[in-house]
Amino acid sequence: MSTEHFGARLRRAMDTRGPLCVGIDPHASLLTAWGLNDDVAGLERFTRTVVEALADRVAVLKPQSAFFERFGSRGIAVLEKAVQEARAAGALVLMDAKRGDIGSTMGAYAATYLEKDSPLFSDAVTVSPYLGFGSLRPALDAAVLSGAGVFVLALTSNPEGAEVQRATAADGRSLAQLMLDHMAAENEGMAPLGSVGAVVGATLGDAGANLAINGPLLAPGIGAQGATPADLPGVFGPSVGNVVPSVSRGVLSQGPDAAGLREAAERLTDEIRAAVAGS
Repeated sequence: MSTEHFGARLRRAMDTRGPLCVGIDPHASLLTAWGLNDDVAGLERFTRTVVEALADRVAVLKPQSAFFERFGSRGIAVLEKAVQEARAAGALVLMDAKRGDIGSTMGAYAATYLEKDSPLFSDAVTVSPYLGFGSLRPALDAAVLSGAGVFVLALTSNPEGAEVQRATAADGRSLAQLMLDHMAAENEGMAPLGSVGAVVGATLGDAGANLAINGPLLAPGIGAQGATPADLPGVFGPSVGNVVPSVSRGVLSQGPDAAGLREAAERLTDEIRAAVAGS
């Protein structure tokens, strides 16, 4: 029996639950704001609260691996449990790891996040293509086999990114556009949505690129970084219906009360749906 590909599962989740992605980013400052210690016990309490509050209602949960890795093996154990419990509750899990390397090392990263027998197997993972798009091949191939997705950094929300992403390739395209065109080629013929997505910041104002990649567009930057749902049509244009807006602090700051987390997520989902419908 064939495995349903990630793009199809994501499209269904977006249509039924709304397009919101909530980051699980246990910053030390957030743990403190929640009245928790900056230790493994605090990490576990924070993560469990977010998963229990949101995994049965949002389309995507996006744990940031670095905030778990800083606690060593015990932090990774918390991350493993969160991934498994979030997926069991119906959320798609996007592991925000931003891995990028070559050859067997990229293959090992792919095995970590994209092979079904891995304890950190996720529905999708973020990767960096700036060692060359071809360096991502082990992850792209592993994702196809497991029905998972890959989100590739293209036009990120950090201002420093422009010095690389807006640089000009030999054929005159920006490097970001070159990467987007590679993604479009990977997604060609996929329906209702391809499984290779792009990361494009919601703070860009105008992306200045062709975002029609037949794949999802992960859009960080709403909330603490200054963008709002109303900005999405201007940034993403005709591709706005494929946008997965990612919010972390805008939701997490409403904890530790689970009802506050749910209310913030529901409000943002409604605002995003209204912005997309009105575009």
